Amino acid sequence: MNISDLKKSYINKTLTPRELMAQIKKRIEQHSANPIWIHILSDDELEPYLQRLEACEPSSLPLYGIPFAIKDNIDLAGIPTTAGCLDYSYMPERSAFAVEALIKAGAIPVGKTTLDQFATGLVGTRSPFGACQNSIDPKYISGGSSSGSAVSVALEMAAFSLGTDTAGSGRVPAAFNNLVGLKPSKGVLSTSGVVPACRSLDCISIFAKSTEDAQKVFDVAASFDEGDPYSRKMPEMQKSVPSSFRFAVPRADQLKFFGDVEAEELFYKAVQRFEEMGGTAVETDFSPMLEAANLLYYGPWVAERYVAVKDMIENSPQSLIDVTRTIIESGKSKSAEDYFNAEYKLKAYRRKADIVMEDIDFALTPTTGTIYTIDEVNADPIQLNSNLGYYTNFMNLLDFSAYAVPAGFRKNGLPFGITLFAEAFEDRKLLQIGENYMQRGSDV
Repeated sequence: MNISDLKKSYINKTLTPRELMAQIKKRIEQHSANPIWIHILSDDELEPYLQRLEACEPSSLPLYGIPFAIKDNIDLAGIPTTAGCLDYSYMPERSAFAVEALIKAGAIPVGKTTLDQFATGLVGTRSPFGACQNSIDPKYISGGSSSGSAVSVALEMAAFSLGTDTAGSGRVPAAFNNLVGLKPSKGVLSTSGVVPACRSLDCISIFAKSTEDAQKVFDVAASFDEGDPYSRKMPEMQKSVPSSFRFAVPRADQLKFFGDVEAEELFYKAVQRFEEMGGTAVETDFSPMLEAANLLYYGPWVAERYVAVKDMIENSPQSLIDVTRTIIESGKSKSAEDYFNAEYKLKAYRRKADIVMEDIDFALTPTTGTIYTIDEVNADPIQLNSNLGYYTNFMNLLDFSAYAVPAGFRKNGLPFGITLFAEAFEDRKLLQIGENYMQRGSDV
């Protein structure tokens, strides 16, 4: 299921959006034991979208009849938003800014997908609706917090999906389900209509099976929103990747695979492939990034999570699952002094990171060092979640753009992924080099 093929089928009249949605509903039913969805649009709820498409030509809209899933901390008009907590549920009158843009372009919302409660986690198990299972092996985690969004695309219940990414939630599930995951530059996709995790750091992310599809969705959704104080305009002049390029990789002593030997081998194979494409790997001190990452949950930014759900935490703490409540409650004790001390540190890390990125075209890391079973995460939820954020937590704090792509499989069939990152607003450059990498892999 990809955008180009669906559009051709519509234009050739071998398929209609109504027929496709009926097929998707059957597919959803086949996987009903896996808690992927919180709300699937009923036939009545779908009807206005289908009638609108039936009144126009398939060639008239860039995303005509393209089904997509929406993480349930992003608003869809007339459908409850729960953020993974039923007691928090509310009914939005209008859709999130990015969702409106996609629907206007012809995309059809399939439903709202499950997530780690209040988008707090990288595992996909922190939900009262149940642990969302990996699309390849149900014993393993799907990755979070955008768990259902990724799995819905991997199992072809949607052509693309929207997640959010504050600490890695748009990249970790991509890696675990063999997808591409675009974490745009902060503000390029409006977060109006998104339940905040960390308001100053949140991004809407895009999951797809190909760069081509991610690019098409990004081109529609990346629009300046005057109503969002965090929205930023994408510069017209954007960088491309030269035929000979330099890319940073962490020093060997800074790479962590948590005992996953196969993941380590796959990462070095990825480095080699970039070198074969004309790149020069530059071993770099990643300490500014790694030290910045520690600020996200152990510094004062966790207070933003507390602010976002303060009323719920103070008046109905039992509504949150234990691990989520423990993490968010820790933000209550953070002081203004804590914030400014951390902000000073972050500025210093940013200056050092600028030096790291100065003479390179992009940086390359594993998306995660390893993957865990659901049972393993349930037995040690905090530490294993932290391990998964080792390469992801610093991205938004340091204002990078990032693109996660598949990079091979372990012997047990589980995928491994890598992440390319660069300065803000270099999203399209990362899409280009990521696609070049994947094309190279399909040619060898």
